[in-house]
Amino acid sequence: MAPRDEKSDESVKLFLSIGLDEKTASTTVNNPKVTANLTAVIHEAGVTDGCDRTTGNLLYTVATKHHSNLRLHRPTLFEYIVSSKIKTPAQLDAAVSFFDNNAPEDFKLKEFEEACGVGVEVSAEDIEKAAEEVFVEHKSAILEQRYRTNVGQLLGHVRKSLPWADPKLVKDVIERKMYELLGEKTAADNEKPTKKKEKKEKPAAKAEEKKASVEATPEPTEEELNPYSMFPQPEQNLMVHTEVFYSDGSVLQCNNTKEVLDKHLKVTGGKVYTRFPPEPNGYLHIGHAKAMFVDFGLAKERGGCCYLRFDDTNPEAEKKEYINHIEEIVNWMGWEPFKITYTSDYFQELYDLAVELIRRGHAYVDHQNADEIKDYREKKMNSPWRDRPIEESLRLFDEMRRGMIEEGKATLRMKQDMQNDNCNMYDLIAYRIKFTPHPHAGDKWCIYPSYDFAHCTVDSLENITHSLCTLEFETRRASYYWLLHSLDLYMPYVWEYSRLNITNTVMSKRKLNYIVTNNHVDGWDDPRLLTLAGLRRRGVTPTAINAFVRGMGITRSDGSMIHVSRLEHHIREELNKTAPRTMVVLNPLKVVITNMESDKVIELDAKRWPDAKNDDPSAFYKVPFSRVVYIDESDFRMKDSKDYYGLAPGKSVLLRYGFPIKCTNVVFADDNETIREIHAEYDPEKKTKPKGVLHWVAESSPGKEPIKVEVRLFEKLFNSENPAELNDDWLTDINPNSKVVVSDAYAVPILKDATVGDRFQFERLGYFAVDKDSEPGKLVFNRTVTLRDSYGKGGK
Repeated sequence: MAPRDEKSDESVKLFLSIGLDEKTASTTVNNPKVTANLTAVIHEAGVTDGCDRTTGNLLYTVATKHHSNLRLHRPTLFEYIVSSKIKTPAQLDAAVSFFDNNAPEDFKLKEFEEACGVGVEVSAEDIEKAAEEVFVEHKSAILEQRYRTNVGQLLGHVRKSLPWADPKLVKDVIERKMYELLGEKTAADNEKPTKKKEKKEKPAAKAEEKKASVEATPEPTEEELNPYSMFPQPEQNLMVHTEVFYSDGSVLQCNNTKEVLDKHLKVTGGKVYTRFPPEPNGYLHIGHAKAMFVDFGLAKERGGCCYLRFDDTNPEAEKKEYINHIEEIVNWMGWEPFKITYTSDYFQELYDLAVELIRRGHAYVDHQNADEIKDYREKKMNSPWRDRPIEESLRLFDEMRRGMIEEGKATLRMKQDMQNDNCNMYDLIAYRIKFTPHPHAGDKWCIYPSYDFAHCTVDSLENITHSLCTLEFETRRASYYWLLHSLDLYMPYVWEYSRLNITNTVMSKRKLNYIVTNNHVDGWDDPRLLTLAGLRRRGVTPTAINAFVRGMGITRSDGSMIHVSRLEHHIREELNKTAPRTMVVLNPLKVVITNMESDKVIELDAKRWPDAKNDDPSAFYKVPFSRVVYIDESDFRMKDSKDYYGLAPGKSVLLRYGFPIKCTNVVFADDNETIREIHAEYDPEKKTKPKGVLHWVAESSPGKEPIKVEVRLFEKLFNSENPAELNDDWLTDINPNSKVVVSDAYAVPILKDATVGDRFQFERLGYFAVDKDSEPGKLVFNRTVTLRDSYGKGGK
């Protein structure tokens, strides 16, 4: 651990004075943001000379858990905490909840005190009485489970009747009563419970057990039922969004005034407005599916509106192909934009705002080149052009707009804080010169706004209520609000969530673009990629993708890697319900049924669905059974064994939906090793009851070869779970066997009418979809996913 500096030692000393323990104080100073928050709270609460531990712990909770959204109410809250009118975590939570649901002008002291239990004294006798009632009610269960009893539940029962009781006193009383009732722990109490080996039960008993387990399933949480429940309503957007800590010690507190919010609500009618803002410089991947779920989903759940906004500020990287793809894939995913807009729609408004920023002294024209800007940023040094006169910057910016300055010779930079701890406050570029026609705006402009300038301002111009993005943008929140504050614009509520990271793939647009353009894969829609186009081509449904994303939740736990088996689980869940069954043999091995007439063909009924009712004709399809059938090479071996259920000399198997057959002879090729064909006899009476069941395909008429199809078997594109960890060697991790093409598979006749996008379950093989490369007379199938589900058996 690096030695602490003098400033950190002072912070530790201050934190110890409010009752924090040494470990907590030391850990806190390692986080600059929390340190600044807690220091500000201590000063505002007026306890720089110290306070008791209970008060200090509550202030610590405010600083770490409720910091930003309590700014307008903190004077009142601190007065109640320091005076011990609020003295428990439960009271603090109640206070925060009250403030969240009441604007400052609606604050009523009496209602606040009632909501927080101010003045309510819970005596030791009250706790004793409540605990006694709980123990009487649950005595039999406690005696049965002894010290394995869930003490947390007992605490909850007491706290339910006495919400303002001191939790420590409640815990002490519960533990004492446990001891009084049960005495000392025995050896049996200390033993870990062992799982008893379950005996096989009769079907009726199993059904009862299953019913009981269903009844015992816990109720889903509010967040599971509605993942959007955490987001505030638009009318609550008076809270402090964030605090920008300047290098000189001052703090910028960013929040909407009541006048600004009222104007916003008048325009929106109080509705939720979100936006899905992809940059049209590539194809969307599964991470964008999560962004769509968050942005479109919140708007839909609240009866609001979601823009599809193309963040098209870089004309060099954007293509009409990508714009068309994004519009089409958003619709395929099941989302309907309220309106489709482009950042370039607002180029004039953005230019006018940039001029206003210069006029206010918050922006300047800079002549440093890219390398010089990088060097000065690393050294936290101001540009030599930073303090040039406002009128000069206005003139130069106008010359930039009119194309009078060469590309790379000038930029417009925001005058933020070059000595800040946050690098996203280092005078970010607002405009740069690019003599490149724009795909949407044409050649009207030769200067283009940066993401950092355009993103937040267009959010404000479109009256976005919730600006939602992934956690890597969290450090940009300071510059986001700094700019809106500097221009006196409406401020949306910003919230960041964890990005979606999945094993055995890459989702960086730069890396995806590289492997596509360098032909490591077959285009943006290669089924091995987790692009949405690739997943669709592979046969994955939008329903399965959205179910997977919903299962992830909208959390802030960053850095976790989701195993691809979890996605595959949701794909199987969907296709199991929607993909009809059929039969395909990948590597055909000829079987001649010697006891069947050469011209005989029997039509058998095969099930499209495993649970099909016999009286439903639509649930079945016809499959021919003739003298020549084909099984897969892997289903035959010369030497039988107990654990093998395929065909072998002298052994019988059942052909799915057909008859038992018994191998009577094996015909070899001239090399005496390669098996050319197998001879077998079938049991037309079905008296034989073999254990093994094989899928198969037969000649539909004597001498007529079954339908020949191409089947593409896909595996993980990368061998490593996280190829990004390999840095520059990530390309060496590409799996050379990620795509295997089987050119001459045989299929049952019903598949001849399949069209592009149709999905099937090939029995015993997996789920497959018809690929766009299919041609008349030669269908191509992509394997979507295998039948085996590893999720829940180690997949995370």
